[in-house]
Formats: sequence, structure tokens, C-alpha cells
Amino acid sequence: MTRRDILTCVHEPFGDAFYYGPERLSERFEDDEEGRTKGGFSDSTYQTILDRLDRDGAEGKRLFIKDMAYYLVPPDRRPVSIAPSLARIERGIGTNGIAQYLTNDLTSTMSEVDVEKDIGQLEQTAKLSNPTVIPEAILKRFQFTFLIRHPRSSIPSYYRCTVPPLDEATGFNHFMPSEAGYNELRRLFDYLRSLGEIGPHVAGQADRTTGHEEAPEPAKKARICVIDADDLLDNPNKVVETFCESVGLKYDPAMLVWDSEEDLRRARQDFAKWKGFHEDALTSTSLKPRQHWKKKKVKGKHEEDAEWREMFGEEAAKMIRETVDTNIKDYEYLKQFAMKV
Repeated sequence: MTRRDILTCVHEPFGDAFYYGPERLSERFEDDEEGRTKGGFSDSTYQTILDRLDRDGAEGKRLFIKDMAYYLVPPDRRPVSIAPSLARIERGIGTNGIAQYLTNDLTSTMSEVDVEKDIGQLEQTAKLSNPTVIPEAILKRFQFTFLIRHPRSSIPSYYRCTVPPLDEATGFNHFMPSEAGYNELRRLFDYLRSLGEIGPHVAGQADRTTGHEEAPEPAKKARICVIDADDLLDNPNKVVETFCESVGLKYDPAMLVWDSEEDLRRARQDFAKWKGFHEDALTSTSLKPRQHWKKKKVKGKHEEDAEWREMFGEEAAKMIRETVDTNIKDYEYLKQFAMKV
């Protein structure tokens, strides 16, 4: 967002179709017509969002899109089919533009042996099925980066946004474990690897490839780029520099500062749709390495559970624990690909 000279930034556009539009995949507002319509996105389809991205990209700048992988994937492993508004593209009639890259957010323990086994199984698969409602031809127009965060941090943080007092601002008045998004992110990641759209080289891991001697041509241009939020907080300069190298941008330390009135105005404008979720970001002016005492100390389960009980109550703590444990395996799978700086 600080490089408006070369980038056009779009914040979570696919959430409009996922939550509110006629092709919505989420059940969050299914019985809440007022909540579904008051934001003005109830007519949004996956096609109208892609049309908007085409218009945004027409300025000649590169598009930077921050979004959630689970907005593209039917929740709870429901059957997948291409969004109705995009069926014509699946049949070969598409658009010319779309974006140049897309960043996916997120954010029982898996052993190293289990992780390597999963990688081996993927490499033996010629092509996985598309887990998203977006045609393969459109997905291939994006360059993907994956941002992950340990579930023990992300799940309670997200839960906090779905209960009082924040739920009044966010409009999300109950917690849905399916919105954790880790499995959807992993399935998209594996699908793109199977297509050769990412890999075999891994950004920030010198000389490491993921097992293919000769990569398809697209893979030679798009390294696997996975960023762990803790690494970003500990060493933002090096992580962002490595990210820029991976996606073909010139790094400038000024990217990590947004202290002008125009920067803050644009941030407030871009985050307005998701009110209540980005308050910490809106009160910040830069990204600096977090101090040693602020670094995440790994807590035991009992300590975590006690903290969540104190914050949210007994039943909520149980739900958070179940959701965290359910998603750790997918997080740790993606973590092995994270850049090392």
C-alpha cells in the first residue's frame, strides 16, 4: 500500500461473493438478509469481482491483492463446481487481464516424517483436482504468495472478533471454525504445485527445490513463496526484501513506513469494508522488528487453555482448542516451505 506509484492494492475482494452475493459459499449470513445486504455487496458474483480487478489493472500498474484462500473454496469440503458466473470461462471464453499476483492470508502435531511423506505423495500426482470455484485458466493469471500464522495465535485472535464487544463492529456475531482456512489454503497450495504454477524452487531457501528436476516453464518464473507471520514480525526488512525478490519488485525500506496522512487515509478507506478486524493496523505507522520481550513464547497447552478460559470462558476455550488442534497439521505442512531469512 505504500508503493502506490507502481502498485494498485485491493483488499479482500472475493469476500463479497463468498459472504454476500447470489453465489455465496458461506452460510454466515444465510438467515440474515439485513446483514447480507446492508454493505451493498449482495449482487457481487465472482465474475463481477474479476471484472473489477480488470478495471483496477487497466491503470497500467501491477495489482497487489490480499485475500483469503477459503473465499474461493466451498467450506467443510462440500462438492466443488465452478461459480455459475464463470462457467463460460471454464468453457474457454475468458478475459484478458486479471491480476499479476495474489497474496493469500490466513493464517495434532505432524512429525517431520509425516510431512515428507505428504510431499512425496504430491510429487507422484500428475495433477490434483481444482479445489476452488475459479477456473484453472484464471488462477494461472495470478502469482501467489502464502501468508501463514500459527493457529495458536490466529484462532483466538479471530474468535475475539466474533464476540462482544468487537462483533458489533465486525458484524460477525458467532465463531465458525470453518473460517480458519488452513485446509483450504493447503489444498490451493498443493493444487498450484501440481500444475507447476509455483515451485520447484522455494523463496528464501537457497538451492532448495521440491523434487522436480525439470520444472514446467511457469514454475521457473514463480518460486514457492510462503511467509510465516512470526518471521515477518521478527525480521520485517529481510522478509519483505526476500518477498520482493521473489515477485520481481525492487525493495525499498520505505515500504515498511506508512506515517503520512495520505497513507492513513487510504488504509482507512481500504479497511472500511472489514471494520473491526484491522484496528491495530490502523493505529500503526510502520513495521519494525518486535522487541525481544514481545516475541512469541511457546506456551504449553494447559497454559494456553487457561488463558483462553480467562478471556472467553470455558465453552469458548474448548472450541478454540479444538479448532487450533484441527489446523496445526496443515499449518506445519505449509511452514516447511516458509522462507528462511
